[in-house]
Amino acid sequence: MASAKDNGAIWAIAQNQRATSQSLDAVKDSLQRASSTVDVAVAAGESVSDLLLQMKSKALAASDTTLDTNSRIALNDDFTSLRDQITKAVNNADFNGANMLKNGGAQIQALANADGTQVISVQAQDLSLGNGALSGLSATASIGTQTLANNMISTINTAITNVSSALSKLGTGSKALNSHLTFVGKLQDSIDAGVGNLVDADLAKESAKLQALQTKQQLGVQALSIANQSSSILLGLFR
Repeated sequence: MASAKDNGAIWAIAQNQRATSQSLDAVKDSLQRASSTVDVAVAAGESVSDLLLQMKSKALAASDTTLDTNSRIALNDDFTSLRDQITKAVNNADFNGANMLKNGGAQIQALANADGTQVISVQAQDLSLGNGALSGLSATASIGTQTLANNMISTINTAITNVSSALSKLGTGSKALNSHLTFVGKLQDSIDAGVGNLVDADLAKESAKLQALQTKQQLGVQALSIANQSSSILLGLFR
């Protein structure tokens, strides 16, 4: 069916379904952007978690009362370097201009249906020093003394727990986006197949019709040939 002239009602239904299918392309694009943004945040968050584990190791080592001054200074230098890397990881967790890990980070909302009336949201998780999950770990934290090192162990343990919780929420959000993206892809395929069923010719049926027509033509030719031969035979009798 090429146009509304062939069958107006069927053409209108098919056209509406085509509009839905094309709208789902925008939904898929939105879901893919959101998924990429969350995945970048997850990767950076995992880096923060790894840095915290290393910082705990430094703090534990610095809590040893038998350390000399030079060893304590070296451990503190390593600790502060790791601390500053957390800020770098958080600040670089950008995708398409969105950062979910900074203080006041962006909440992600992706389109969920072709009408734009539903969205899938993933909350930002603040992993900046001195805020959110790391509220107890300031940008000036150090283990320069045995007492500071002792106190820091507890602080970092809390930070590790909080960051793990934040990563769990981001991971759940990423999984939801990817699952819905798969569903939308299957939905679009089904809609496209339905449109094809409405407007495309049944190839098997049309092929059968063509074969039948060809057979009729062949039988007609054969019948005409037989008729011609019969006429020749009758004429021969009068010779």
